[in-house]
Parts: sequence; C-alpha cells; structure tokens
Amino acid sequence: MSDLSTPTAQETSTANARLQNSEASSSEVSSSSHAPEIPDAHAHCANCTAPLLGPHCYACGQPSKGLVRELPEMLGDFLNSVFCFDSRITRTLGPLLYHPGFLTNEYLAGRRARYVSPVRLFVFLCLTAFFAANLSSDWGSAFTINQSTTSEAMGDFDLKSVEHSISAASSVDEVLRLRELAIEEIAEAARESGDLPGVSGLLNGVEQIIRHHADQRIAQLDPAAVERLAENHQEETPSPQIDGTSSAIDAWFVRQSARLTMNISRIEKDPNLLKDALFGSIPSALFIMLPIFALCLSLLYLFKRRLYMEHLIVALHSHAFLSLALLLAVLLFDLRAWLTEPHTLPQALFNLALVALALWVPVYLLLMQKWVYRQGWPMTLFKYSLLSVVYLLLLSMATTIAGLTSVANF
Repeated sequence: MSDLSTPTAQETSTANARLQNSEASSSEVSSSSHAPEIPDAHAHCANCTAPLLGPHCYACGQPSKGLVRELPEMLGDFLNSVFCFDSRITRTLGPLLYHPGFLTNEYLAGRRARYVSPVRLFVFLCLTAFFAANLSSDWGSAFTINQSTTSEAMGDFDLKSVEHSISAASSVDEVLRLRELAIEEIAEAARESGDLPGVSGLLNGVEQIIRHHADQRIAQLDPAAVERLAENHQEETPSPQIDGTSSAIDAWFVRQSARLTMNISRIEKDPNLLKDALFGSIPSALFIMLPIFALCLSLLYLFKRRLYMEHLIVALHSHAFLSLALLLAVLLFDLRAWLTEPHTLPQALFNLALVALALWVPVYLLLMQKWVYRQGWPMTLFKYSLLSVVYLLLLSMATTIAGLTSVANF
C-alpha cells in the first residue's frame, strides 16, 4: 500500500516540470492581457517588512510604489486617479448625454467599476465647462457700460494702491500719515461731488476701509496703540448703525458695500472683471447647492425610503449633465463663430443644434427623474415642476451671493 501512495522520483520531476510550464504560460497570458503588476515573490514592504502580495501592503496599507518614479508614469497615475482618463470616460459620456438616468441606475445597481465615479465626473465637467466658457467669451467688446456718478466722483483714487502702501509701512507714524493723506483725498472728493446721490455713502465706506486696514497694520506694528486710536476715532467720527445689529456688523456691511461699489466702478472700465468673477463663483455655488438639491429630492420622495446618498448620486449625475451641456454649448458657439458666415446654411445648422440642446436639457432632467424614481407621470410632473422652481430660486440666490462676494473681493 505504501508503494501505491508514494510518488516516484520520475513522477515528481514530471509534475514539477508541468507546474513550471503552466506558470510560464499563465505569466505570458497575464502579461498579454495587461494584468496588474504583481511584486516579486521575495519583495517586502519597506514600511513593515511584510511580504508584498499586490500593489499595496496587506498589513499596513502602504503602496508598493512611491513618488520617486519616472515623470511620465507619475503624470499618468495622477490623471488616472483624479480624472479617470481611461476607457471608462468613453463609456460614461455617451449615456450621460443621451440616456437619462442610466448612469444613476447602473451605480445604484452596483455596476460602478465600468464608469467614472459621479464625484469625479461632476468635478471634471464643471471645472472644464466654466473654464472653457471663461476663455471663449470677451465681455469687453460685447458690453459698453457708461460710467456712473460714483466712478466720476472717485476720479483717480486707487483704493488697492492705498491699501498696499499701508501694508508696506514700517512704522505707526507712517501708517497714520498715509491714512490721513487718503482721508484728505476722500474729503476733497466729497467736496467736489456735492450732493450727488450715492456718493456720500460710498466715500464713508471707503474711509472706513482705510481706517480698518490702517488699524490692522498698526496692530501688527504696535498692538498697544490700537485701543487708543480706536477710541479717538469713535469720538471723532461715529460710524452709522443699522437697527438691531452690532457696530461691528454695521462696519463690516459698510466696508463690503464700499468695496463692491469701488469694484463696480472698475467693472465699468473693464467688464471682463465681472465675467471672471461670475465664472469663478458659479462652480462654488454649484458645489454648495449639490447637497441642498439632494435634500430637496429626499423630501419630495420621502416615502420612497431611499438613502440620502442615493439622492446625492442623482444630484451629481444631473449636475454633471448640466455641465456637459454647457460645455457643448460653448463649443457650438465657438465653432459657429469660427466656421460660418452670417445668414448661411451652416450657421442655421449650428443655431438648430443650439436650440435642440437647450430643449433637451429640461426634457432630459424630467426623464431622469421619471426613470430613476419610477413614479407615475402626473406625480413626476408635479414634483419636477416644484423642484425646478425651488431649486432655480435657491441657485439664483447662491449665485448672486457668490458673485457679489467675488466682485467685492477681487
């Protein structure tokens, strides 16, 4: 019995040869199919010395590859990790554009690896769309804005230059001297403007901006002198107050209003400043509105008993589609300007494509809401209309606030 169960030496050598041949053939197959690189059998993690069985250490989680690599390989890994620039992008953009709700249903069904993730898709398309829109438009040649009375009253007064001079001052006496010179220039502008509407409030706000900036610089140079100077200023020129608010909030509102008015005067000279401010703030507003849009969906479909994250996936895909539609519209506008002449058939075709894209956007969003939540048409239409009105109001408010904040601070 022992002779039957014990393999001979010849059988053992034959089995080993077959095993080596199978390993060699399997390695060729894996290399030809572009399988992930497997570390050497004797490789160990540089952090915890555990044997490496894959691209990451199973014990501590450290990746087997570090940053000390060839630059092309690093760039490829960066693009792949941030934007997923591989075959998934081609499988994602098509359904995103013409198949409403498909990507969302696929994601919720667990089929996620074959498509770009919703977060990366939205971030990439949103930033790309608004970057392209900013580059392709020139508001300086498209808009002509007449200068207002406030810009005429301010004349050549440069608030940014005054703030820079105060920030560069090396002593308290120099800060006070620069502050008084600026305030005298503001007083001269007030005398010349007379009773022009809106000018007195602007000049008061600009004066408060200069005083506030000077106080900050004095606090950096000599903190002990701040309280004494603040008391003297409060006795001389008390700032206006809004009922029900503190003086600090009042001063902040006055300063922001003055900055906004001064920057509007700059916009009158260069409308592209407004374009840069708007296109820079709208993506931020969209990022803020994403969870609010998902919250609105969760309230509308409360009895569907879906998780909030499911509604957030719907929000990400719908906003990614809107960004893609904006990007296509920008490309169509640019191609129409570059390739066509006015009142020709190619221009009419481009106009038709733009109209079709504009009509497809609301239809797409309606079909997406219908095919994801699978309710009847009357209820879907009602909820879609209600959501559209509420969200457009909230988005308009968020965009306005972000735009005004950006204009006030550029």
